[in-house]
Amino acid sequence: MEKLKIVFMGTPDFAVGILDTIYQNNYEIVGVITAPDKPAGRGQKVSISAVKEYALAKNLNVLQPTNLKAPEFLSELEQLNANLQVVVAFRMLPEVVWKMPQLGTFNLHASLLPEYRGAAPINWAIINGETKTGVTTFFIDDKIDTGAIILSKETPIGTNESAGELHDRLMQLGSDAVLETLELIKTEKVTTTLQDSILEEKTAYKLNKDNCKIDWTQPGNTIFNLIRGLSPYPAAWSYIMDGTAEWNVKFYEATFEATTHSKKAGTIFTTKKEFIIYTTDGVLNVTSLQFPGKKKMQAHELLNGLTFSENAVAY
Repeated sequence: MEKLKIVFMGTPDFAVGILDTIYQNNYEIVGVITAPDKPAGRGQKVSISAVKEYALAKNLNVLQPTNLKAPEFLSELEQLNANLQVVVAFRMLPEVVWKMPQLGTFNLHASLLPEYRGAAPINWAIINGETKTGVTTFFIDDKIDTGAIILSKETPIGTNESAGELHDRLMQLGSDAVLETLELIKTEKVTTTLQDSILEEKTAYKLNKDNCKIDWTQPGNTIFNLIRGLSPYPAAWSYIMDGTAEWNVKFYEATFEATTHSKKAGTIFTTKKEFIIYTTDGVLNVTSLQFPGKKKMQAHELLNGLTFSENAVAY
């Protein structure tokens, strides 16, 4: 077979780990496609994607189309003369793009497909209390994450593991999966499996303010899973009220203990070192959180400078 000539498509940190693995293993990367630069933060300073930053450091050819169907972009892509495209955490591709290379376009997805198709598979696996997850490579088709599977790799999810910790492990597992997939394609040994259609599909919905908000009437373990499944980003949040003061608070780390009590869910109890919130079936001990205008801190640090009355409540 002729040498692989790869176009890589991706945007966030997760994709950088995979791109680096391809680069370090001496595959020829003829182009990198990533999101356009955009203003970010309070000063609206122009920010570039993690993938672009890496690609520039390695002197790789970068394209940043705003429209994937634009004739100018399609012409540039064609001129790269790639025979394979690798996609990691990018956006949905039009057929004219994914059908372009002779050997096809494959995607790495951070779940065991067909479960958790969609934008946030790492977060939702933890939020839903799954005990295992993994990565899957598959050839792209005209729907989202539905193409024929090349291979998958499984890993357990730790009882207290956060989305950030799992992200880093899956990036390594994903790197291994992509290398194996490239080797199968290079040696013409690829076999694919069509995805099952499952009755009760678990979906990795896009995260937004509503589905990141804590509902204190939920069981404590559900709240605990939400907190670790959204840590460190975008973070589970809730309002806290104490008298006339109200804050929008982000929660990053906590432990949960099931116990019976007579307190209303959301009731806050603090000591000099502990920040406890009662749930319907136990107590959540918050160990890391962020109040507006302050940096993320350990609960005992926050309680050095902030006191709460017995009427304080999370809702």
